Amino acid sequence: MRSLLAWFDNQSIDESPPAGGPPARRVDWLRVLPFIGLHLGCLGVFWTGVSTTAVIVALALYALRMFAITGFYHRYFSHKAFRASRAMQLIFALLGASAAQRGPLWWASHHRHHHAHADRVTDAHSPHHQGLLWSHMGWFLARENFATRMAQVSDLARYPELRFLDRFDVLVPVLLAVSLYGAGEWLAVAWPALSTDGPMLLVWGFCISTVVLYHATFLVNSMAHKVGSRRYAVRDTSRNNFWLALLTFGEGWHNNHHRYPGSARQGFYWWEIDLTYYGLRALAALGLIRDLRPVPAAIRAGGRTAHPEHEDQAGGSA
Repeated sequence: MRSLLAWFDNQSIDESPPAGGPPARRVDWLRVLPFIGLHLGCLGVFWTGVSTTAVIVALALYALRMFAITGFYHRYFSHKAFRASRAMQLIFALLGASAAQRGPLWWASHHRHHHAHADRVTDAHSPHHQGLLWSHMGWFLARENFATRMAQVSDLARYPELRFLDRFDVLVPVLLAVSLYGAGEWLAVAWPALSTDGPMLLVWGFCISTVVLYHATFLVNSMAHKVGSRRYAVRDTSRNNFWLALLTFGEGWHNNHHRYPGSARQGFYWWEIDLTYYGLRALAALGLIRDLRPVPAAIRAGGRTAHPEHEDQAGGSA
């Protein structure tokens, strides 16, 4: 019963993350049924079919929510790489929550913990200690990682609206799913030439778009510590990967990021494509955010590996 309640209220279960030592790797399968169900929902495409409208909606929601996750859940909430008003903070917290990757406090707290323990045995998702599959998606299904590490995000926890989104993190994704279904049913009547309806937009705009967004994001935890180049001799195994950077709007420059996590820019050089940073620059130009933290020249130039690994291959360029 407590596992069922946790689908709706994260405070229904009080499970504190372990203080130290290796993760226990205990998966509560009943609690994670919605995650499994979302993947199964993608199979609905064989029933609903496809239309140009549905694909455009799926791509647009992927792009918008990827930017919210990378720009705000990651670079803002986790690393304070720039400043934003409380209203803008809430808007992007809502957009990030719609990606169904839990609440902003949970996301930021576990990411801060990752940086503090990167690739040590206490890192919840190190592919070198926990295995590739566990680092990709097993770790957040574990009981010990269900709760928010509140000690890591005391600066964010003072905002009641963020605490609300964190406690009831299912609310925004459900509202998005219902809205997509309703919009699809309306379009089926108002513009039948678009060849879409409620079930089609639900499958494409929510299930498929969200699942692709999931695994693109998860690849940063798994593959970005296994495949790519190492420009900087940081203490962990983070790597730069050009193709992952394209897929995740700049998050693939992971070795750069571990060199200086506080930067709003993860592509340190002009040829390192960082779509999230370009979006943040646009928001700053509009006056919606401010004080984007740059990469100090000394940080960018120093700390390089003696023999960069495969710098001219898929991992990126020196």
